[in-house]
Amino acid sequence: MIIEYEHTDIYQAEHLVLKDVTFKAEEGELVYLVGAVGSGKSSLLKTLYGELTPSEGKAIVMGNDMGSIKAKKLPALRKQIGIVFQDCQLLHDRSVHDNLDFVLRATGWKKKDERERRIIEVLEEVGLPDKVNHRPYELSGGEQQRICIARAILNTPQLILADEPTGNLDVENGRNIIKLLNRLREDGTTVVITTHNMQWLEEVPGTVYKCYDNRLTNAAETASATGTQEEATANTPE
Repeated sequence: MIIEYEHTDIYQAEHLVLKDVTFKAEEGELVYLVGAVGSGKSSLLKTLYGELTPSEGKAIVMGNDMGSIKAKKLPALRKQIGIVFQDCQLLHDRSVHDNLDFVLRATGWKKKDERERRIIEVLEEVGLPDKVNHRPYELSGGEQQRICIARAILNTPQLILADEPTGNLDVENGRNIIKLLNRLREDGTTVVITTHNMQWLEEVPGTVYKCYDNRLTNAAETASATGTQEEATANTPE
């Protein structure tokens, strides 16, 4: 089990965001978090890499207790996690190569030849080896998001967290990003995606959790009570 939360509360400062959270993800599983803006999806993601600390209950990520993990242990944990931000957060004053090299050097890759090899490997994986010397502003939105995914997989993470990775993209580019993340899942990486686009759930199925009214519910369990998964997700606020 890569993620195992049981009866956990999540706060932003003094504000309760999600109560009594039970949330699990196995190795090689694709998980969607759906819900309205402000419903707690991003806050849940932040607890998975230690930016927020969950309280109560059980909150385990790759064997680490996120309720009590020491700050000095967070860098090692985060090295095993790839994070894909909605706004990419690429460094626009340097090339794609230098964006990726910056991450590798920061995470302990000391040999230049090994860094160069890894940069080409991840760019080939996302289909953009020819963009290695481009600056981010020279790329389309879809290309920037694929570079963000390349950056996220540099250290071959066990877990990828993608926060609304298609939110700023058109349908076709969004579809390509979801399919790329699913290919990584097929290779054994656990992938957690927050989204408000119900189309992806049909095109690339996975486990679905819904954030609503300070609660997190498993859509499949809701569907068993109401009839279908479509019913469980159809009323998710946009």
